[in-house]
Amino acid sequence: MQMRLRTPALAGSLALAALLAASGAGGERREMSVTSASAKECPAAWRGGWQRLANQIGALVYCPTWMPRPLDAKIGGLYANGRSIGKDRSYLVSFVWVDRDTGGITGEVHVNLRGYPGRTAIPVCEDTLTVKGKTVRKPIPCFADPRGTRRVGRITATMYTANQGADEWHVLYAWRRAGSLYAVSEHVARPYSYKQVVQNLDRILQGLVPIQPSA
Repeated sequence: MQMRLRTPALAGSLALAALLAASGAGGERREMSVTSASAKECPAAWRGGWQRLANQIGALVYCPTWMPRPLDAKIGGLYANGRSIGKDRSYLVSFVWVDRDTGGITGEVHVNLRGYPGRTAIPVCEDTLTVKGKTVRKPIPCFADPRGTRRVGRITATMYTANQGADEWHVLYAWRRAGSLYAVSEHVARPYSYKQVVQNLDRILQGLVPIQPSA
């Protein structure tokens, strides 16, 4: 099932900022060390899809070994929400679970994983505004409002809380490795609170396994 993006971007940023303030994290600008996990491997049921992705783009990708319930990280599986590759070999892999009743959506768990091979700059998105009755399109960073860092093993990730496009309303972690930018994000929505989403992202980061393209 497809994730419907939320607009305008400013509304998403303000709503997430309110959650940050309520959680007491609004002014946080600190580095947090996440306890490193023991030896881990990409689950056998998931590895094939991540290996094919690495082979297709000719670059390293990260396979999660843990995902927030009820998601898994099997590309093409039950919770797969899309796998896209750009002309520049950048990729987006999305997983989502949505709970609905007669009143609409009552819960959602949505995780995105991204990579930008050979590129370390934060991508640029487009913000659409109406100024004096005219539509104005303004370039803005896709990831913004840094809130400190998370560090585990070789990864030091920056937390961003004002994100655009498929990552709007998400908390996002971005890091660089070997001249490439990578990111993982999760939507702040029931059944998980802002604090729980951050804990989920910490655990995802802790369990990431790099997969190199095979010969």
